[in-house]
Amino acid sequence: MASRGTVKPSRDFNANADAEVLYKAMKGLGTDEDAILQLLTARSNGQRQEIKTSYKTLFGKDLIDDLKGELGGKFETLIIALMTPPLAYDVTALRNAIKGAGTNEKVLVEILASRTPEQVKDIVAAYKKEYDDDLEKDICGDTSGHFQRLLVILLQGNRQKGIQEGTIDSDAQALFKAGEEKFGTDEQAFVTILGNRSAEHLRKVFDAYMKLSGYEMEESIKRETSGNLEDLLLAVVKCARSVPAYFAETLYYSMKGAGTDDETLIRVMATRSEVDMLDIRTEFRRMFACSLFSMIKGDTSGDYRKALLLLCAGDDA
Repeated sequence: MASRGTVKPSRDFNANADAEVLYKAMKGLGTDEDAILQLLTARSNGQRQEIKTSYKTLFGKDLIDDLKGELGGKFETLIIALMTPPLAYDVTALRNAIKGAGTNEKVLVEILASRTPEQVKDIVAAYKKEYDDDLEKDICGDTSGHFQRLLVILLQGNRQKGIQEGTIDSDAQALFKAGEEKFGTDEQAFVTILGNRSAEHLRKVFDAYMKLSGYEMEESIKRETSGNLEDLLLAVVKCARSVPAYFAETLYYSMKGAGTDDETLIRVMATRSEVDMLDIRTEFRRMFACSLFSMIKGDTSGDYRKALLLLCAGDDA
């Protein structure tokens, strides 16, 4: 599968030469932020790791420490995000979401709903290795109810593969009976079916559900559930329909309204730039009355804006 990312590995890559450029950009008085952002947004994450190694070999210093010492604010956060291997980034984001003051449910929802079952298994293993803690236990200690149950199901990374033709209608009926048809909602049916079926299968179930109930799955979830559970169920449904569309919407709402949710904006731009940013841009343009590029431009400033626009890599005006 060809990468749908905007960031591709650089062809004439030379880790030592890149390390030299970064060293010069931070040496002496003042920092050449432009040189740093131009270089790092034009290298893949794997190449950035090689640059980090070369930097230490050549100069006996830690590149991440130097960047943190020279940069500041949101721009620093974005650059450090780009310098972090994707798996380590997800693991750290989840850890901070659980261990910070209050739980950041938004991060739990976004990562566990959008990553593939294989990625989730890698995250669980890496979390154990990094913190010597059990991610499932940590999440259970911080969440409750059906929200917790669905997170635990997603953490297993055991979704069925492919489409189970025989269960499309019965799944749709079970969801209908659990929600629209009865007084009160049987959340467990939603949790079990949405947490365990493949994306392809769920798309068929949503079509059957629409025929049966006259409602889109999302409409029913909004009416039948609330709070964190609603957010997680909606994220699972949206990711089953289209992960890029889910992230396009996530980016839109991170910038819409008063104040920008920079944490979310940085997380999505950094983690999707090598995965599906081209598709996210297309979906963004389709769903909203503007391009992702123009919204970032209007909502951010300085080197931070410049780096984000390079990751966006083009305007779909």
